Amino acid sequence: MALDKIALDTLFREARNRCAFLDEAIPEATLRAVYDLMKRGPTSANSCPARIVFVTSEPGKAALRPSVDPEVLGATLQAPVTAIVAYDSAFHEHLPKLLPDEPEMAIRFAARPDLAQETAHRDAAMQAAYLIMAARGLGLGCWLVGEFDRGKVDAAFLSGTRWRSSLLVDIGYVDRSKEFPRRPRLAFEEACRIV
Repeated sequence: MALDKIALDTLFREARNRCAFLDEAIPEATLRAVYDLMKRGPTSANSCPARIVFVTSEPGKAALRPSVDPEVLGATLQAPVTAIVAYDSAFHEHLPKLLPDEPEMAIRFAARPDLAQETAHRDAAMQAAYLIMAARGLGLGCWLVGEFDRGKVDAAFLSGTRWRSSLLVDIGYVDRSKEFPRRPRLAFEEACRIV
């Protein structure tokens, strides 16, 4: 069944990369709801390699500060939550649970570290997009942060784990008084072909 206009506007047509947030905390229950929606998006072999650290505290924000490019740091510090979307470099160890009907997939990824790395990085990025859509669906705005030092984030938040950072997503309730106009997008003819 197709979504109605309001849902499509919320998820796509009226949605923007938001960088101005209200000073309002996001309850843990809402973060859990975002994850519960996000985790349902498709990934290769149901691999689900994304791992998320929700940074909400002042000490967490202070630890994140040296990792983010100063030009975009303001939005990250103002956001009630910054989600560090990481990937588990050994995600395939969970495949017996996530893909029980195809046990050979875990063996295949274990034997092909290059394929495992590519899959983990690509699918975690897809899951970051699902996270953004889930947050939008729950009335939140997001700011995608691409300019950050992954090594510093990994050292500050992921040390001692198999997780490696992929993207940062700032999340909060949007301050609509500070919105900017929607920027242009390419037309179908500019970006697509039907063969």
